[in-house]
Amino acid sequence: MVMFFVRRLLTSSLVVLVSTFVMYVLVSIAIDPLADLRTSTAQNKEQLIEQRRQLLQLDESVFHRYFDWLGGAAGCVVGQCDLGSNWQTNQQVSDLLSGAILTTLQLVSLATVLAILIGVFVGIVSALRQYSGFDYSITFVSFLLYSLPTFWVAVLLKQFLAIGFNDFLADPSIAWWFYVVCVLLAGVTLMAALGGTATNRLRNFAIAGGATLAVLLYVELTDFISNPTLGIVGVAVLSIGAALCVTILSTGLGDRRSLYAALTVAGLGIALYQPMRFFWYYAGASWPIVIGMGLLAVVVGGLVGFLWGGPDRSTVVRTAALTALPVAFLLFIDRLFSTWDVYVNHVRIGGRPISTSGRRTPNFDGNFWMQTLDLFGHLLLPTLTLTLISFAAYTRYARASTLEVLNQDYIRTARAKGLTERTVIMRHAFRNALIPLASIVPVDIITLIGGAVITERIFGWRGMGFLFVDSLGKNVIDPIMAYLLVVAILAVVANFVADLVYAVLDPRIRVNA
Repeated sequence: MVMFFVRRLLTSSLVVLVSTFVMYVLVSIAIDPLADLRTSTAQNKEQLIEQRRQLLQLDESVFHRYFDWLGGAAGCVVGQCDLGSNWQTNQQVSDLLSGAILTTLQLVSLATVLAILIGVFVGIVSALRQYSGFDYSITFVSFLLYSLPTFWVAVLLKQFLAIGFNDFLADPSIAWWFYVVCVLLAGVTLMAALGGTATNRLRNFAIAGGATLAVLLYVELTDFISNPTLGIVGVAVLSIGAALCVTILSTGLGDRRSLYAALTVAGLGIALYQPMRFFWYYAGASWPIVIGMGLLAVVVGGLVGFLWGGPDRSTVVRTAALTALPVAFLLFIDRLFSTWDVYVNHVRIGGRPISTSGRRTPNFDGNFWMQTLDLFGHLLLPTLTLTLISFAAYTRYARASTLEVLNQDYIRTARAKGLTERTVIMRHAFRNALIPLASIVPVDIITLIGGAVITERIFGWRGMGFLFVDSLGKNVIDPIMAYLLVVAILAVVANFVADLVYAVLDPRIRVNA
């Protein structure tokens, strides 16, 4: 194993070195730092050109300049990083890069997680309903979203979701046709996804349609749109629902210990509803505290599962710990909603919370909860844009992989032994269906971290993609090379992570060191 790591480290270092050299040469050919001076009418034009030549070492060969840059970049290994500077603004590239990476991570993290989770889930369901109306519909929607240009999706979201919804908030009344469309869409979707006999289909349609109608009526009657709040009743209902859903996916409702452990976690969340409000009031809030409380919730959930015990204690612990995440999230969202009215009516927001540009509202001040709402309002549109495009690809990957696994002999053997369909899918098919995705997901994540160039441009986020395009347009090589260095390192790391994920998902894969 040690030799495997050493070999991968050496080969990866060589790949990064060669790729940065090639890109340095290509970028040096592509840009012209003297472009603005060549067309200058200044009397000291030649003197200015000579000064810039000396500043940027343009009289030196490209090989000399590359190794000079490489010497500064190699200092990052020992904590003395020197990636150069933007000669136009005199800003250090390391400072520009740190801000750009943080911005891009904020932009793409949620979109990536949502695209993977939703895409894989819908793809697996589509494979289980192969050649059904649901499968054909998902295939059509996937290809449609996959073929849509990013800028076009972004413009549509700006017009109809941001501008339209902000206008709607001035007089939030739901039209009757919206009720009909939502009820029919929810009923048909669940009916097609679950399948079964005609009686089962009608029952599923009625359940989904009735639940959707009840939610819409609750939203209308409680004025949830203008003043959103979950309350202890909402947290209770959603926590119990989350416990049931997690148990169904993890072990099935037949495993009573797992079910009781999940419901116990939901009960703890309900009991902590009011104490958590006092906690946030007196202890204050920040992202480290929020993340720490989320980790604590998982630990407590695992402890609850451990105390319930049973012959298969690990599955009980897993189910309880997974249930703790949505329960803790609901408590966080309820506290966040309590600031909605103050946030929307803030003078800088002006009743239009969904933003179409930028990372933050200029000159906006407020506590942690208001700042978080502001961040979410700016994240909504770019997150939806990236999620819709990526969702389509993951759906197709998951569907194809699941169909291949379902046709294997061991799946037929598992069904012939009398195992339930949930056990066959979740314990045997699902894990193996993820193996092909292991080589796709890490690389896609790294690609997004490298910058969503078009999305960042359209929504005004100054992330990695914006830094690259802006520096290329201004003929500044050091930020470009810093960007390419980060992307190159992340690319080899992604491939290494993919190998490790392969070994975790498939015990048959072993490293031959």
